[in-house]
Amino acid sequence: MGIVAWIVLGLVAGAIAKILLPGRDPGGLIVTTLIGIAGAFVGGWLSAKLLHRTIGNHFFDLATWGAAIAGSLVLLVAYRILFGNSRD
Repeated sequence: MGIVAWIVLGLVAGAIAKILLPGRDPGGLIVTTLIGIAGAFVGGWLSAKLLHRTIGNHFFDLATWGAAIAGSLVLLVAYRILFGNSRD
């Protein structure tokens, strides 16, 4: 999968993570989207390194999507813990 496919996957994974973890984010939509993209990269890398699960070359591989969504959720939770709800 190319870099553009990972960015698209990250956008969708970030949106899914946002749906699974509703609430107001400190950074808004743009930061949440960037966290989704970063989460896709981190989730894929961790899946390959720690779980010894090679990331498929196909865009619609279920394991790839799971790793991307899990990475997005982890980064979104970490971001909320670190920066709190500054939009009050």
